[in-house]
Amino acid sequence: MQLATKRNWPISTIFSALATHIEALDPDVTARHRRLIKCLEDTGVIVGLSRFKPRQIRCPEPRCGKTFLKHEEKETDVAIAVKLLEVFLKNECDTAVLVTGDTDLAPAVRTAVSLFPTKRILFAFPYLRKNKELSKLAPGSFTIDKSQYAKYQFPDPCILSDGTAIGKPPSW
Repeated sequence: MQLATKRNWPISTIFSALATHIEALDPDVTARHRRLIKCLEDTGVIVGLSRFKPRQIRCPEPRCGKTFLKHEEKETDVAIAVKLLEVFLKNECDTAVLVTGDTDLAPAVRTAVSLFPTKRILFAFPYLRKNKELSKLAPGSFTIDKSQYAKYQFPDPCILSDGTAIGKPPSW
C-alpha cells in the first residue's frame, strides 16, 4: 500500500508472508524474499509479515479418500484493511493507493469511503489482475503495465545504506 502524506512524503507499507513451507522444493525461496525485504526496508518501506497456515484438505473425489496439506496465506488482507483505516483515522494521508486486485479488501474500502468521504482510495492493479468490482469502488484506479515492473526494479546489485551489496536473483 502506497500512502501520500500531507507533506507529500510517501509512506509505503508492504504486506507479505514468507513461504517457508516450500523450502523443501525451493531451498532459496525465503532467502530471496528476505533479501528483497532488506532492499525495501533500506529505502524506508515498512514491511509487515503475515504467515502461511497449514490446512488438511480432503480430495473431493469420493473414491479417492486421500488428504493433503495446503498452505493458505493468513492475515495479510486484514493487515492491509486495518492499516488503511488506521492511516485515515490518524489523518496521515488524503489518498491511499492499494496495489492489489484482491476483492477481500472490498469491505474495508467500503467502510473507509463511508467513514472518510473526503479521503481518496485508488487501486493499482498488478499486471493481469484488474478487478471490475474494485474498479467500481475506486473509479480512479489504474493497471500497472507489464513494462513498469522491469523499469522500477532495484539495481543489480542493490547497495544498502550500510554498504552491503545484495545481488538480484534472476526471478526478480
